[in-house]
Amino acid sequence: MDLDLSGKTALVTGSTRGIGLATAKGLAAMGAEVVVNGRSEGPVAEAVEAVLNAAPGAVVHGQVADLGTAEGCATLIEAVPGVDILVNNMGIYGPKPFFEIEDADWQEMFDVNVMSGVRLTRHYLKDMLDTKDWGRVVFVSSESGIYIPKEMVHYGMSKSAQLVIARGAAEATKGTNVTVNSVLPGPTWVEAQHDRLTARAKAQGTTLEALTSTMFTERRPASLIQRYATPEEVANMICYVCSKASSATNGAALRVEGGIVTNPF
Repeated sequence: MDLDLSGKTALVTGSTRGIGLATAKGLAAMGAEVVVNGRSEGPVAEAVEAVLNAAPGAVVHGQVADLGTAEGCATLIEAVPGVDILVNNMGIYGPKPFFEIEDADWQEMFDVNVMSGVRLTRHYLKDMLDTKDWGRVVFVSSESGIYIPKEMVHYGMSKSAQLVIARGAAEATKGTNVTVNSVLPGPTWVEAQHDRLTARAKAQGTTLEALTSTMFTERRPASLIQRYATPEEVANMICYVCSKASSATNGAALRVEGGIVTNPF
């Protein structure tokens, strides 16, 4: 299995922590030159150091840009005009009852989770097709794009949109060595999860332990692994799809969600 990415450049958006950081580390370990992205200097610098510690000798760059805006995407594209691998990982989420989701919430979710990937893919995918004979684009979607969470419908909307966009973009790659795929994580225990769940537990008048215990008995009972995935477990799938070994996988939505989605197709 050819997992060597020597000579390839990879851009991982939203890669200062969580799945994005784990993916940047994995791609660097596979030999890729990696561009780490975040919205502020401090976290980006820390992420670059973390990737270098995980993959000594790797070539790693940091690029600060707020990809939730057209201007931020343009800034990143100007600084990094071409890559071989684009991982559209950057995104936001947050539980909110449907009737309390205001227009601004819908718009922010769409701008950050959907339009960032649209803008970057529009540029980098075209460059891959025009100037390279190989390329990979990966959208980090979610099982929430299929199993729409009632506690954050606007998030589910954005993740469903990513699936459609990725499949549509893949149609432009027919007959080439460029692929576009989606990866669908499920509940993943990232660095910020403790604080997020603690705040949610407080708002619901319960404890962190009680809330965590109900994740797989009430909110996601169909999970077959009955636990949170680690960022590294999700990154393993992303890194595989970015590799040369995944050459026959295109236009696919690949699940790494622990079996929550019961539809076998």
